[in-house]
Amino acid sequence: MRAFNAFVAGVGGATLIVIVFAGLASSSRGDEAAASSVRFTASGDISSSKGAAATLNQVAGIEPDLHLSLGDLSYGQAGAEQAWCDFVTSRVGAAFPFELVSGNHEDNGQNGNVNDFAACLPNQLPGLIGTYARQYYVDVPQVNPLVRFIMISPALTYPDGVWSYAAGSPRYRWTADAIDDARSDGVPWVVVGMHKPCLSVGQYECDDGAGLMNLLVDKRVDLVLSGHEHLYARSKQLALDASCTKIVPAKYSAGCVADGGNALVHGGGTVFATVGTGGTPLRNVFRADPESPYFAAYSGLNLDPSFGNLSVSVTPGSLTAQFLPATGSFTDDFTIAAGGPPEN
Repeated sequence: MRAFNAFVAGVGGATLIVIVFAGLASSSRGDEAAASSVRFTASGDISSSKGAAATLNQVAGIEPDLHLSLGDLSYGQAGAEQAWCDFVTSRVGAAFPFELVSGNHEDNGQNGNVNDFAACLPNQLPGLIGTYARQYYVDVPQVNPLVRFIMISPALTYPDGVWSYAAGSPRYRWTADAIDDARSDGVPWVVVGMHKPCLSVGQYECDDGAGLMNLLVDKRVDLVLSGHEHLYARSKQLALDASCTKIVPAKYSAGCVADGGNALVHGGGTVFATVGTGGTPLRNVFRADPESPYFAAYSGLNLDPSFGNLSVSVTPGSLTAQFLPATGSFTDDFTIAAGGPPEN
């Protein structure tokens, strides 16, 4: 499922409209219609450091079907976007689907402009709906999809203002509709990606707002990916029910944990994974954070520091994830196996 073609058009400095004309290329995994598995990698907070080079080289070695870049891309100068794109493509290949979502270092031009990054690392997956690198979803494979990727931009500041995903807002409803549509179409797995997490054992608080987090848990999204915190942290499987009507940031409620193990049931809840280990300097894990009991595994500057990627394989019946260190020795793994249809 590699080597898709796409056309990307930038409009002004605000909105990037993506129009995909390409057909489908075959790959080592077989024809799109017959695909029995999809493998993807994910990491954010990359830069152009030695750690970043190691992480990107690891992606190339894994040879996944796509990579999700979870924001905060180059940490470089505005105007040098193409140079960073070349840094990436020299390692993963120009035709590889290196799929972007913005972080807070390129939403407002602080370290480059997301439009320019999206122009030199364009979408290469057919059938994308929305605004690439900001808010979009795409099914993989396009025919008989196994997974829907929903990429959003909560609490990022674009030229038109801060993008809110507060409960009931248009972008909140767009996200809910994208999840519901995947469920109604029978897509087995739903993965949401964004730059900023809500729950964390790092230095940031919940900029996104608890409403969005609780929406994703209430919809039982299978996996939620983020960066922003320069560390790795993977939650237990969380769910809302009679014992947990909502998750409150900065507080822990044992009733919100559906399963604390590594062998999880599809539809049993949501796993959050922060993978800010793409190459920019790591930061400390705060194990005394009140939200830390929600997490099953973590690594940072003060605890087994490692750059690397989360590598995820999905089949119709399972989602298997591993954190693979490109430097360091930290590892993590978990599996979500089908145990009935996911609750909506």
